[in-house]
Amino acid sequence: MTNPSLLILPGDGIGPEVMAEVRKIIDWYGAKRGMVFDVSEDLVGGCAYDAHGTPLTDETMAKAQEVDAVLLGAVGGPKYDKLDFSVKPERGLLRLRKEMDLYANLRPAQCFDALADFSSLKADVVGGLDIMIIRELTSGVYFGEPRGIIKEGNERVGINTQRYTESEIARVARSAFELARKRNNKVCSMEKANVMESGVLWRDVVQEIHDAEYPDVELSHMYADAGAMQLTRWPKQFDVIVTDNLFGDLLSDLAAMLTGSLGMLPSASLGAPMANGRPKALYEPVHGSAPDIAGQGKANPIACILSFAMALRYSFDQGAEADRLEQAVEAVLADGLRTADLIGEEGREPVSTAEMGDAIVAKLDASL
Repeated sequence: MTNPSLLILPGDGIGPEVMAEVRKIIDWYGAKRGMVFDVSEDLVGGCAYDAHGTPLTDETMAKAQEVDAVLLGAVGGPKYDKLDFSVKPERGLLRLRKEMDLYANLRPAQCFDALADFSSLKADVVGGLDIMIIRELTSGVYFGEPRGIIKEGNERVGINTQRYTESEIARVARSAFELARKRNNKVCSMEKANVMESGVLWRDVVQEIHDAEYPDVELSHMYADAGAMQLTRWPKQFDVIVTDNLFGDLLSDLAAMLTGSLGMLPSASLGAPMANGRPKALYEPVHGSAPDIAGQGKANPIACILSFAMALRYSFDQGAEADRLEQAVEAVLADGLRTADLIGEEGREPVSTAEMGDAIVAKLDASL
């Protein structure tokens, strides 16, 4: 029996630092739990452009198509701001998502009890928060045609097209309903059906899929702007939220800050099942490359570590081990350890990126 395969793409900025802590976790699972992964590593983003003149080579793309899961750190930085749009670091990530057809982006927003006071919202509003936003990832306004900047008369015009097919909506709706059945059996679909035809179609298709295939799941609909307001008013009213690419981008970042720090939040991007039954998958922290703190040991590795926990759960059918890792993270936070992004109280000394990783490994040891 072959080992599960994992392609690691650390990327730019703090990506290599946080990924180094994930490698400690992967090594721990091999040594202590007999879960050995075949791990390979390659370049994506600005570092790939520096080495090869492209943010993602065809060879790396081919590797990503073959492995059981891809784990990515972060891409980009001001160094690359003046590059042509076609070779910006972010184009490497977008190519991975598009060519792997990773249509369902899972963005959990979970507030650990130890961090409830760190949120900008009241502790009773966010304490115990555990919601999942499912964002359609491969269509919508980010990919629709026509697009571009054209000249009309004496001025420039920027064009982006919001476009969805029934099948694109249906498959992400099914992902939301399936996940809801494993949680609290409740889905809220968000769009702008009041002003956008694509929103009308979105609402219709989600309702049709629900009525035909998932009548046991509680379904509600909400305009995306009202959803943003409700997320900040009482986020615990939601369980699973499903929405399109643009609104999902905005709403998931909003939900991220309910928990206090982008450095805490993982994500999974899932596609159709491969021959072995596992979905094509890419896991990445929500945060960016943070070039201002790169190389200083200040980065929070928890989001990247929790992204690996999502890989254990969704790609490798190791839900109990994913729980073990998440509980180790929670235990470290309960002990009061904080990286610099989580320092809210005066006088508390932050731990380094490596120290946080070591502490989580120690909690894993203690769990045995």
